[in-house]
Amino acid sequence: MNIKKMWIIFAIILGIVFLSDFVVHRHHPAFIWDEIPGFSAAFGFISAIVIIVIAKVIAPGVGLVKKEDHHE
Repeated sequence: MNIKKMWIIFAIILGIVFLSDFVVHRHHPAFIWDEIPGFSAAFGFISAIVIIVIAKVIAPGVGLVKKEDHHE
């Protein structure tokens, strides 16, 4: 299976899971934002992007990223 097919399957599954959040009824939401359909998916996606951006910003300062010729 090639990468393009895997991305298509992933996108379809992601869409189904996201749309199912609009159909499922929550009996007793713990917080007010639990009542917003798709909030958890959007929050998780935005959080992942923020973590990646922060990691890319602080990585050079902490020494996590090495130059390609650091073994020479």
